[in-house]
Amino acid sequence: MKNIRNIIIGIPIVFLLLVQISCSKEFLNKTDPTKLGVNTFYQNQTEVDQALVGVYGQLQTIITNQWKFNELTSDNTTVDFNPSDRGQASDIEQFEYWQVTPSNPSINTMYDRYYNALYNINLTLSKLSSANIPDSARNVVKGQLEFLRAYYYYNLTMYFGDVILITQPLNDPSQAWAYERKPQDSIFAQVESDLKDAISSLPVRYDAANVGRITKGAALSLLGKVYLTVKDYADAVSTLSQVLNLGYALLPSYAAVFDPANKNSVESIFEVQFQGGNTLGVASNFIYTFAPRLSGALTTGFPQANPGGWNIPTKNMIAAYEPGDLRKAASIALNFVSPVTGQVVPYIKKYDHPSSIYGQSNDDWPVIRYSDVLLMLAEAINELNGPTDEAYSYLNQVRNRAGLNSLSGLNQLTFRDTVYHERRVELAFENDRWFFLKRTMSPDQLTSFLNAYGAKEKSDPTTSRQGVAYSTGDYVFAPYKAIFPIPGNEIITNNKLTQNSGY
Repeated sequence: MKNIRNIIIGIPIVFLLLVQISCSKEFLNKTDPTKLGVNTFYQNQTEVDQALVGVYGQLQTIITNQWKFNELTSDNTTVDFNPSDRGQASDIEQFEYWQVTPSNPSINTMYDRYYNALYNINLTLSKLSSANIPDSARNVVKGQLEFLRAYYYYNLTMYFGDVILITQPLNDPSQAWAYERKPQDSIFAQVESDLKDAISSLPVRYDAANVGRITKGAALSLLGKVYLTVKDYADAVSTLSQVLNLGYALLPSYAAVFDPANKNSVESIFEVQFQGGNTLGVASNFIYTFAPRLSGALTTGFPQANPGGWNIPTKNMIAAYEPGDLRKAASIALNFVSPVTGQVVPYIKKYDHPSSIYGQSNDDWPVIRYSDVLLMLAEAINELNGPTDEAYSYLNQVRNRAGLNSLSGLNQLTFRDTVYHERRVELAFENDRWFFLKRTMSPDQLTSFLNAYGAKEKSDPTTSRQGVAYSTGDYVFAPYKAIFPIPGNEIITNNKLTQNSGY
């Protein structure tokens, strides 16, 4: 959205408030400048928009790191192993090898970022009623905030199970220590409530200056995914069907979906906005993180680049594509040969587009696409009534765009497996895989599935281990690992919190 991109986003609202009041001489006469800012801000449309921009900005840091939790933990991606630098062994590598501990730095940071974003959302929502803006504008802002709160809580409960539920701002930091974790059913109920309210107030689309903001279609799509998660297939169908009439469509080319020239296209329902080509701090850096370690100029266009080698597509993922599937070449690059091992190191191609400034790429991140909605509808209809003609039509739209033939004549079980397969290859590397595995498998089923994958990866690694043996616990999954540990420092700070079993 243009007005969001033109402001340095990713800054907490508290900072915006301090900037707002620091230019006034009266600030020097106040004993509590932070509270002055909170109490005097949010008065008009400009200030409400600034607060909303701050909330949107926090999406960037959250989505930039989500691959660790949603892709690396799954069978989709692995690491370009670096035996000479194991500095991330106690952090990022823990997700790959399923050895995450309560002291994991990324878990701690992720947890903090989510609840910091939720604080800002709750604070802004609490101030909306007193803002001097038209009710129509107020409701649209409210809907966007409610969607984001629902999105964050959906993610949190999928990561951690039972979590703290806060829907009001805290007046004192010590209040946070009184909260206990709420059952996952309560979290889903809050998510459903927020999304239903958002649907009633969000527009179908915005004007050109606000393209990229959250729409009714985004709220309907996320609510449909929630219903799929809790296996309420009838409500999933009725909710997702409403998205079909909102003007979305598949782009003719799968590769074009991820081209920065097509940001917020007719296929995009919700994507996190980034802007390259400047040094304002709003660019993405996905290719610099995902490219093989020694690929430098080949992948980034800059010889000084030192890519991270994270989130590398696995052999298992590469083999998942059917012959002739156009999505494979658009999603995975196989043109880099390691000068050390002489082996091909695959990498994600979806976010590999030229950038004019080193380190400042221009790729947005897709969160919900129209193809996702079509596949969810096909899945939900099949679970209710078997593979009807309608379910086939949604599945085959996605397959045909990928250059694959239409399917027919499947029974309910084979249709389910086919839709599951299509989700994997269609949404590969878009942070869908971990939540998909969790919502379609019991912890015991997930354990069997991942241990089988892990055994294959250990026997035939995607990238060379260069003589370094796996540790005893690498690729050993247990049912309790289906949810992440609550950060250890949170347990210490709040003695009312309990740790997830097994950690």
